[in-house]
Parts: sequence; C-alpha cells; structure tokens
Amino acid sequence: MAKKLIVEWEEYKKIVEKLAIEVHKSYRPTVLIGIMRGAAPIIDILSRILKLPIAYIVIQSYSGKGLEDQQGQLMFAREISSLANNEDFKKVLLIDDLSDTGLTLNKSIEWLRNYGPTKDFIKEVKTACLWKKKSSKFEPDFCPIRLDSDPWIVQPTEHYEELSIDEIVKRNK
Repeated sequence: MAKKLIVEWEEYKKIVEKLAIEVHKSYRPTVLIGIMRGAAPIIDILSRILKLPIAYIVIQSYSGKGLEDQQGQLMFAREISSLANNEDFKKVLLIDDLSDTGLTLNKSIEWLRNYGPTKDFIKEVKTACLWKKKSSKFEPDFCPIRLDSDPWIVQPTEHYEELSIDEIVKRNK
C-alpha cells in the first residue's frame, strides 16, 4: 500500500490559490476545462478567482473487478458540459487534480483537439494540476506541488466515499 498524503481543506485551498497565482503570472486562458471528478472543487475556486467560463469533461477509468487501484481504459462522455461560447475555447486551461501516470491528461488533450463543436476554435491547450507524482510521465504546464514520491493523495472530499447517506443522516440529526 502506498504512503498516504492527507490534505485538509485549508491546505487544499492554499494549493489552489498557488495554482491560480502561477497561471495568472504567465498565461491568460479564455476557458477552464475540468476533468471530472477530481477537478470539480479546483475549477470552482479557479473560475471565481480568474473570472473565467468553465467546462467539464467526464472521464471514467475502467480496470475490471479486483483492479480498482489501477488505471484502466479511459471512457469519455460524449459531450463537454459547458455554457461557454465556442469562441471561449481559444486558449484552454485543462485541469485535473493530479498527474498520477499522466495518461488521463494526455488522452484528454487528444480528445479535446478532436472534439467536433470546439476543435476549430482551440488554438492552445495548457495543463494544470495540484500535484505531480514522481513517477508521472506527464509534465503539466502549471503545478504548485511536485512530489518526490508516489503517495495516495487523500483529498478533503474523499471521506464521503466511505460514508453512506444513512450515516450522514444520523450524524446530522
């Protein structure tokens, strides 16, 4: 089992703010695209700080029964979810929570460049994440934390995966 890196909300927000500063200093994206689910809280905060329209790509990794901790085949949703105009896709900042192997970010760039409704508008795609693990082969354009190991990163929302709705109801009586 990999070592765990447990991240609390206050630390998480500071890391996202560092990412916002890094992007602001050297890039002027016209739209933020988040890879779901990991990028959801990041893109929410960044869009408020940078005042940019957002879009979402939903991707799921299927690795088969008993292989839950391994990266499997990536399955993309058919559409981008966004209220941004096609013209907003000129300078894309593609965001994920982390660069683990790099496969998701690489495949997402490829998918975006071939996505029918916006592909003719995209002039540039840059990438951002909060953490890059040591063994990742992908080099994000913006990344405030580059790890010297490959820990399992426990983000502030992940504890909900361990809770049932009944437990939450009981806790909130």
